[in-house]
Parts: sequence; structure tokens; C-alpha cells
Amino acid sequence: MFSPAEIAFLTEYVKTMSPVAKAVDVLQGEANVQMGWLVPTITLLKSKLQNLHTTSKYCGPLVDALQAGLERRFGETLADPELIAAAILVPKFRTRWTTDEGIIKCGLDYIKTRLKEQSSAAQSGDSLSSAEEEDFFLSIKQTDQRDGNTKQLESYLASPTDTMDILKTFPSVCHLSLKLNTPLPASAACERLFSTAGMIFRPKRAKLLSENLENLLLMKLNKRFC
Repeated sequence: MFSPAEIAFLTEYVKTMSPVAKAVDVLQGEANVQMGWLVPTITLLKSKLQNLHTTSKYCGPLVDALQAGLERRFGETLADPELIAAAILVPKFRTRWTTDEGIIKCGLDYIKTRLKEQSSAAQSGDSLSSAEEEDFFLSIKQTDQRDGNTKQLESYLASPTDTMDILKTFPSVCHLSLKLNTPLPASAACERLFSTAGMIFRPKRAKLLSENLENLLLMKLNKRFC
């Protein structure tokens, strides 16, 4: 039998570790998770731990250790303009995941710079293929394209829809979002693949051709679709 004090401690411990477990589950997911989920997830986790710290009776040292660990591991990451921009370009988050205007400005500045680079690259391709007489008016076209990218970003940020499909409405924003959000925020998916490969590539099957191993992995990991 547990004493009332022990029950109270265990209850508070579970309450403290619950947001940590949920954050880990989110970042280790394989579906609907992109690199842009990293910064909002860690930021929200830090906020939840800070709220728990003010009400904690038994687990204060645990909360301190968790906060110190997050700062040590993710302190610089949370200020990375590319990762902040990746979060803004996930419709689920946009600019709603933090109240720090400096962080949001940093991400938006990065996005605007990359959109200008995309525009310049597209304009360079157009100028190479344009006729001699059209080059005289090229500056007008360049201005229109830059303004169009800026308007796309503003419309995207103002849109109430939070599904990924909304990105298809804004081609330039969608292109940049795909570029920044292609990686996963954790290596768990790769590690699960390696574990499955290890189960298949056993000592008695050590002479499998790479093509056969790949086909077996595809069958094993996608059997739910069969």
C-alpha cells in the first residue's frame, strides 16, 4: 500500500512527464510530421513545464532538470531562422505558436529573403529565354513577380485554413515550404527501418541481394495497405 504522500508524488510525477511523453510521440511520428513541427513542439513543451514548475510541490527538481536539458539540447535550435521559417510554413502553426515577436520576425525575414531568391532565379531563367525586344520591359515583370510572392505570403498568413492543402493555393510559398519541411524532426522513422532490416537480414539470409532486401522491407512495412 502506498501512503498518501507517495500517491501524491506519483500523481504529480505522471502529470509532469505527460507533456514530455506527448512531445516525444509527436516528434517521432511518421505521418503528417515535418521539420517545421520541431520548434513549436519544443516551445510549447517548455511553456507547459514552466507552468508546472509554479504549481509543483514534489517534482520541482525534475522540472528544473527537464528545462535545463531542453535548453542545452535545443537552445540554439529554437533560434535558427530556417527552422522558425519551416514552422511558419506549416499551416497548422503559422505564427500562432509563440508570442515572441522577435522570433516571428526572424522567421518571416528568412522567408521573404528566400522568396526573393526564388523570384530572382525564375527571372534569370525567363531573361535567358526572352526575345531581345522584350528585355527592355523585363524590370516591370520582375517587380510584378516580387510583389506577387509578397502577396502570396500575406494571403497565406491570413488564411484561416490549417490543412496542408492550402499551400497549393500559393505556389511560391508551397515550393519553399516543401524545401524546408522535407526532413523529419527525429530519426525514429529511420531507426525503425533499420530494426526491421535487421530482423530480415539474419545470419541464415546473409546472401540476400539488395533488391530482394528492399522488396522484403517494402512488403513488411506496407503490409497494412495490402
